[in-house]
Amino acid sequence: MIYSNIKKLCFKKKISVSKLESDLNIPRSSICKWDKTTPSVLKVKSVADYFGVRMEELLSNTGDW
Repeated sequence: MIYSNIKKLCFKKKISVSKLESDLNIPRSSICKWDKTTPSVLKVKSVADYFGVRMEELLSNTGDW
């Protein structure tokens, strides 16, 4: 769910997930694993801040951006 929401936001902003990871200094290919692993709150917060959304939106099932 979180990875799907991040992919939608990346698509809307016209960037790749790899670019997002690079911009936020998150190790490459980490975000795609977030649906199976639990990311740190700080990393989720940094992604939310990057896109200007609340962390709850990244974690929700609705993700209507």
